[in-house]
Amino acid sequence: MKIISYNVNGIRAAMRKGFVEWLQSADPDVICIQETKAMKEQVEVEEIEAAGYPYHYWFSAEKKGYSGVAIFCKQEPNHVEYGTGIASMDAEGRNIRVDYDGVSIMSLYLPSGTNLARLEHKLEYMAMFQEYVDGLKKTIPNLVICGDYNICHEAIDIHDPVRNKNVSGFLPVEREWIGNFIKSGFIDSFRHFNKDPHHYTWWSYRANSRANNKGWRIDYNMVAQPLQENLKRAVILPEAHHSDHCPHLVELEF
Repeated sequence: MKIISYNVNGIRAAMRKGFVEWLQSADPDVICIQETKAMKEQVEVEEIEAAGYPYHYWFSAEKKGYSGVAIFCKQEPNHVEYGTGIASMDAEGRNIRVDYDGVSIMSLYLPSGTNLARLEHKLEYMAMFQEYVDGLKKTIPNLVICGDYNICHEAIDIHDPVRNKNVSGFLPVEREWIGNFIKSGFIDSFRHFNKDPHHYTWWSYRANSRANNKGWRIDYNMVAQPLQENLKRAVILPEAHHSDHCPHLVELEF
């Protein structure tokens, strides 16, 4: 099973840049999308269906043109879970999950801490999300949580760890949280296979950051421990240019 996660920074804009053609060639079984910035009815979903994804599920923010997650599937899942049931999280359209036999896949868009108020919201969200996942794993142990976590875990995951140490996304409290999240029973699938530096999933639009590979690795496919022996490979796909993020892939063998 090939799973891709991609923060598209606006699905309609990405589609204008060739996203659908790229999706056909990448050919995942499931793709988790973050930051759709659109309601389903605002999107040319026929193009997505024609690309081989007749099953597509959307969970949008209450605020138009903001946040939002989606999952596109080749095969129909057994169940789709929209949101978490926690109002402050679900208002911004940040979680959607599809359940199959043997694996459940979530698309997650964790808030960014762009200012003090948003940072407080992010920290609150992180705490609630950990508690939510701890409960979820009791009934759904085979979880894959794909998405934009808006956190670099280690110094290896950011191009300039020294100058960014006080910037949200690389704050000690955020790094500690994602470390504890992994320790709670998850595998950072990319790091499971690749320990090398200079692999990033997001680049600022400023100062030619992407061309110079001055990026951050803030997007993850977190795979629950019971699926460890099913892990086949995990790669970042920086050649896709539809967003300020790039897609990242995990493949499981059953």
